[in-house]
Amino acid sequence: QVQVQESGPGLVKPSQTLSLTCTVSGDSITTDYWSWIRQPPGKGLEWMGTIAYGDTMYYSPTLKSRTSISGDSSKNQFTLQLSSVTPEDTAVYYCARDPHGWEGHDYWGQGTQVTVSS
Repeated sequence: QVQVQESGPGLVKPSQTLSLTCTVSGDSITTDYWSWIRQPPGKGLEWMGTIAYGDTMYYSPTLKSRTSISGDSSKNQFTLQLSSVTPEDTAVYYCARDPHGWEGHDYWGQGTQVTVSS
């Protein structure tokens, strides 16, 4: 069974960098597409970016300038860094799997709340 879990600080100050880690079990980050998706309060899901096969990154055009995704196959983890955050970045952040990059995401983490405030 595939399991994914987000971890990282729940609070971050404005202008700082939001850093999260997704830990995967039951599958390898080198075999599928793995995404970061967020949902601000009262809004829909927003795709942020994807790491494919552990080494190829794709980013949302609206967030590309502030987003960095990386993978560590030895730990079966991938990370998200979102720089220069503002309160508008407050959201529940999810990591999820897309088996082929076109089928949609079938396994999701439970999500982690990140609040940007001073």
